[in-house]
Amino acid sequence: IILAAGDGKLDDDDETKKSYDKVVAAIKNFDKTITLSVGQLTTGVTVPEWTAVLMLANVHSPALYIQAAFRAQNPCLFKRDGKFLRKENAYVFDFDPARTLTIFEAFANDLAGNTSGGRGDSDTRQENVRTLLNFFPVIGEDDQGELIELDAEKVLSIPRKIRSVEVVRRGFMSDFLFQNISRVFNASAEITEIISKIPAVKEVNLQAEVRDANQNLFLDDDGEVALPADYVIGKSKGLFGEKVYKEVPPAVREVKNIVKDAITTALDAAQNNYGKDLNKAERKKLEKQLTANAERGINKTFTNRDIDIKTIEHKREEELKRDERPAEVINADFDKRRQVAEDNFKTALTAQINGAIQSAGEDIVKTVETKIQEEQKNSVEDDIRDRLRGFARTIPAFLMAYGDIDNPVTLAAFDKIIPDAVFSELTGISLAEFRYLRDEGKLFDEITFNDAVKEFLNLRVKLADYFDEAQAEDIFDYIPPQRTNQIFTPKATVRRMLALIEAENPGCFDSHDKTFIDLYMKSGLFIAEIVKRLFNSPRLKDLFPDKSQRLNHIFSAQVYGLAPTEIIFRIATNYILGFGIKIDKHNFRQADALTAAKDDTLNDLLSKLYD
Repeated sequence: IILAAGDGKLDDDDETKKSYDKVVAAIKNFDKTITLSVGQLTTGVTVPEWTAVLMLANVHSPALYIQAAFRAQNPCLFKRDGKFLRKENAYVFDFDPARTLTIFEAFANDLAGNTSGGRGDSDTRQENVRTLLNFFPVIGEDDQGELIELDAEKVLSIPRKIRSVEVVRRGFMSDFLFQNISRVFNASAEITEIISKIPAVKEVNLQAEVRDANQNLFLDDDGEVALPADYVIGKSKGLFGEKVYKEVPPAVREVKNIVKDAITTALDAAQNNYGKDLNKAERKKLEKQLTANAERGINKTFTNRDIDIKTIEHKREEELKRDERPAEVINADFDKRRQVAEDNFKTALTAQINGAIQSAGEDIVKTVETKIQEEQKNSVEDDIRDRLRGFARTIPAFLMAYGDIDNPVTLAAFDKIIPDAVFSELTGISLAEFRYLRDEGKLFDEITFNDAVKEFLNLRVKLADYFDEAQAEDIFDYIPPQRTNQIFTPKATVRRMLALIEAENPGCFDSHDKTFIDLYMKSGLFIAEIVKRLFNSPRLKDLFPDKSQRLNHIFSAQVYGLAPTEIIFRIATNYILGFGIKIDKHNFRQADALTAAKDDTLNDLLSKLYD
């Protein structure tokens, strides 16, 4: 087992070279080896004997992932028991299927111009995946625990399924639902104005933040930080001044020490200027990187000088052997050539030192300034996501009230199932404003949205039978509290309260003529739990042996309920009546009992509603 820890690459890091040498030595001495890579040997290294890569790090970049995978994708001819053999297979093992397949799909489509960057229709993208599978087959575990080769449809559908389950589990308040957040910086002011109306987890002045970001940050057309060269150069000159070296020492070690000292001085100045924005770890990484870059240039300059001098001396020897001119004339000519080479070397080395020091200062400024601007940009994007999550939390409530299980709504049609007044009350924006965010802002991931809707509606069906005591959860576990008064009483609290009612009214759930009313339904949990107690009563079972007859009696003659708004009424009744048995008549009405109670007209309201 070889430990290869570090953050460098083979061509510029001595530690990595040592790790590579350890791997090669181990392969010579052992039949089987395992290399534990921590930031090393994942790019630019070829170890033909490697046959598998186990992905244990949380890598989400397709480029880095595939680079690491390719460490095992090299031909290898080897000898065993006197026979020459050739490596036929190489494997990548990953224990995060969503990550693996998402990267596989991105890799397949980023290789093609018409589908790179998320472009292209679903059929074209699926065909690209199918093509790549010919070269990189994917093997996964099926529902029966068997390892099977996945087709293109499974490669695309499995991560989608995982994402949709995660979205539903988080009550739709998941970043999987959102895309193109960075585009908000270049979007119309109307986009940020609409987003600002949506309640966030924490209150922020989003429009001011986006305006300040556009004024203070250097962002490209995609909303990514891109510092202009003149800004970096000007900032570095202001921080470090102009250091010009005219005389250079002859030894490579002395030159490297000069540059290293200059880099340290520059980093000290940057530390004083940037403070906590340049921490110890970042400084150490910068110092290592800048020193390595400078030393590469210095080594190359000295190497070129040595080659030039050797070439001159070789030609001198050749001409001394063949040329008829006097030796002193030939030597004088070549001495001049050598002096020119030395002068050129000094000029090149001086330029190399000054260039290395200048570029080091610019790299420091670019690195730290980019980090500062990225953090400010990310802060604004986080605020945007907070508000989009404020909208997304309403989706399961809308699906509970207006969702059609047999015909799941899509993002494109989401605005068609909900009345404008109800939508505005719950979200804080109008349907027209939502359409603008969806169609112009393109802030929602359509595929994930549609998959999550189907997942939620399937879960709603699965949990619809609240008579099943084996069910430990209900659909309201997946509906977050809303900005209005839609805060659902937890089922455990409902059961405790009904137990108290029964303790104060013994046998109340065993009578076929007792009536119960919830004057302010929200989820319908109170009514559902009352119906369960009545339905399971031995007395009512004797009176109404048929389940359907018993339930129809309970709903027509024993339970009543009022809900204050249209959406709450639909949520409650869809839950209470969603168990699958047809109910001919029920006593649930949409009416605001709170207003009537305040006006002391509750009895009149009840008489009017129930005759």
